[in-house]
Amino acid sequence: MTAACIIRNIIIIDGTGARSAEPQDVLIEDRHIAQIAPRVRVAEVVQEIDGTGKYLLPGFIDAHVHLRLPGTPINPASSLHEPPTLKLYRATKNMRATVKAGVTYVRDLGGIDYGAKLAVERGDILGPRIVPAVQAIGPTGGHTDYQTLSGYNQDSHIPGITTSPLADGPTEATVRTRELHRAGAGVIKVMGTGGVWSPRDSPDHDGFSVEELRAIVREAKNRELPVASHAQGVNGIKNSIHAGVTSIEHGYAIDQEAIELMRAKGVWLVPTLLTGLTPPTSDNVPEYARTKKLRLQKNLKHNIAMAVKADVKIAMGTDSGVVPHGNNLRELSHFVDCGMTPMEAIVAGTSRAAELLRIEDRVGSVAVGKEADLVMTDTDPEQDIGALAEAKHIRMVVQEGSIVHSS
Repeated sequence: MTAACIIRNIIIIDGTGARSAEPQDVLIEDRHIAQIAPRVRVAEVVQEIDGTGKYLLPGFIDAHVHLRLPGTPINPASSLHEPPTLKLYRATKNMRATVKAGVTYVRDLGGIDYGAKLAVERGDILGPRIVPAVQAIGPTGGHTDYQTLSGYNQDSHIPGITTSPLADGPTEATVRTRELHRAGAGVIKVMGTGGVWSPRDSPDHDGFSVEELRAIVREAKNRELPVASHAQGVNGIKNSIHAGVTSIEHGYAIDQEAIELMRAKGVWLVPTLLTGLTPPTSDNVPEYARTKKLRLQKNLKHNIAMAVKADVKIAMGTDSGVVPHGNNLRELSHFVDCGMTPMEAIVAGTSRAAELLRIEDRVGSVAVGKEADLVMTDTDPEQDIGALAEAKHIRMVVQEGSIVHSS
């Protein structure tokens, strides 16, 4: 894209719940949205893009991805002996697929380091801009501990990161938080419960104790960092809320009490339905993981629908990496299935996700002054929200004013 560009005659769905009654022109200058009007006139010749019959949305934000994970069901132990750099090179392919899907910003909750964030920002590689957790942390034998399965010490799987993913007790938890801040983390990812893929725990098991979680939250707050808690079982969800975390990731077994706690404390929910509702049918899924996931799925949709109905703050996240990359916007259809309107689902994936990531002053809506992260589609998403998940309907993706994908 040239230094300036005009997208002409396009319907705007702005990410806040509003849409333009009539087609508009959008002027992009110096990476930002400079003007929105029925007819934009400029003195100099600029690139013009015809948006007739198309729809312009903010670039979508996925608040829960793992860019280094392959996106296929595998036994987690099978990748433990891969060189760390191989995973990073694989991530570049995953990052391209994510942008082409219409996602221009992500929160990577374990696996991508600060260097990948800088490489995208400097234009060295194509990908969504990244808020990295760098590495998730949890207790011994918990959801960050795969040594019980393979006997392999995984402490240094991320290039440049030598800290352990394990912490036991408030003191170690505080130290790990400080180490992650030093490594460039923009969010602290913790294990409030066990998980599906970890071999020796369960989603019903607590992860960090309330005391450990409080120590992490206290230190993260001191460093102006939010805390995202992987919490699937209901007791761990409540422990995380009581400890003061910013967001509950997954939340599959959430109940009415936890919902009321979240509302009272302003805690976010990132339900990752794309992962949660995917059947564990692959032959590569270990039996222990298959059993746990099937048990979780029994009431998952009902529980998240309760949170939607109660107006809990919800942001889009997919856990892409555990499921294939590049299908991120399928999450929006799952939101609608759980009771959101298509417009509410779009807002959850744009302005609300931007608010969670603390970048709402820059992106998340189509507005003058915002950075030009934009998606053009040829189908009205209010009429067919599922179309956004199909590559053929994503006609153009703009990131910081530059076209990074066009069909």
